[in-house]
Amino acid sequence: MKKTVLRKYAKLIVNKGVSIKKGDRVVVNAELDQPEFVKTVVEECYRSGASKVEVEWTYSPLTGVHVKNRSIEVLSAVEGWEVEKLKHRLETLPAMIYLISEDPDGQKGMDQAKNAKAMMARSKIIKPIRDKMEDKYKWCIAAVPGAKWAKKMFPELSKGAAVERLWEEILFTSRVDEDPEAAWDRHNAELKGRCEYLNSLGLVSLEYKSENGTNLTVGLIENANFLGGSEKTLLGEVFNPNIPSEEVFVSPKAGAAEGVVCSTKPLSYQGELIENFRIRFENGRAVEVSAEKGEGLLREMISMDDGAAMLGECALVPQKSPIAESGLLFYNTLFDENASCHLALGMGFSNCIKDYENRTLEECRDMGINDSMIHVDFMIGADDLEIVGVKKDGSRVEIFRDGNWAF
Repeated sequence: MKKTVLRKYAKLIVNKGVSIKKGDRVVVNAELDQPEFVKTVVEECYRSGASKVEVEWTYSPLTGVHVKNRSIEVLSAVEGWEVEKLKHRLETLPAMIYLISEDPDGQKGMDQAKNAKAMMARSKIIKPIRDKMEDKYKWCIAAVPGAKWAKKMFPELSKGAAVERLWEEILFTSRVDEDPEAAWDRHNAELKGRCEYLNSLGLVSLEYKSENGTNLTVGLIENANFLGGSEKTLLGEVFNPNIPSEEVFVSPKAGAAEGVVCSTKPLSYQGELIENFRIRFENGRAVEVSAEKGEGLLREMISMDDGAAMLGECALVPQKSPIAESGLLFYNTLFDENASCHLALGMGFSNCIKDYENRTLEECRDMGINDSMIHVDFMIGADDLEIVGVKKDGSRVEIFRDGNWAF
């Protein structure tokens, strides 16, 4: 891929993704796949005025090695230096850039039950600190090609050709055209327009129906807003959390979901795929699950904590969107969720509450924002998906028709 094009992508991530300004601290989290691009991102951060940029390298296969060889006690422990590092992040609130590229099958065969038990133990210490950071810092998740990810998508191509093809798809769906920042301004304006209309309706629930078996009603929080595209921190700084992004979303009311929903794309979770699954909700909780592949992992997921079996997000994405129209399955949630309407199990977003900046996180959760250590999106969009919004007076508004916006 041409360096000039990759430079534009890096600038997009820095200038629109996390909107770096003079004096900002930045942390870039990346796997080992594209070190030259990581270097370019770091350079662009400094050019935009960052005072300090740190890079945290990760290598996902090591997770399986650690899970296999460490005792559950060691795997569950949070070292003192890790706590101090998180506290330092809470004090300095660096902008966080996550460049994802992991192998969708990278943790196949790992002891998922052992890993889940350790994650739950660590969360008791880590989550309270992260909760204090909620809505206070800028962050962006973007993608770069990994060789194994590319070969998963394009097995008929050589490794080099597959990586190049995946670069092309990432750049296209991220709107890296002649003027990507202007393209994102237009895109954000369109998403905001849809949010304004939905927020004007005063909806109390959403009803989902599809011939694949989906028949689900989800209750909404009275003072909740639909959001999409760029967001703001509590300090008023604008950022785009996902590049690409096609969704308009809201956090539903915890404990208010009834019916059945069926997945329409594989879910990549903890380095494995969960495929063709079905979830039945009763009194807001997932009480029955089945899957053709990865059912055990799905059961582990919804038992991670009390909120893991409840919904934290309802996201609306039309079938007529760049990722969907590519016809590709990315085996990566960042892309596949932006090709399809989706729901998320686990944590909800407090910034969906109107005037959330004047409320505590605890108050937002008391109003119905779900609390959990996980937030896992799964795709439910289909060509025949119908979504109807119900108002407080019982009147009904068509939101989606045949998998696309009805307005």
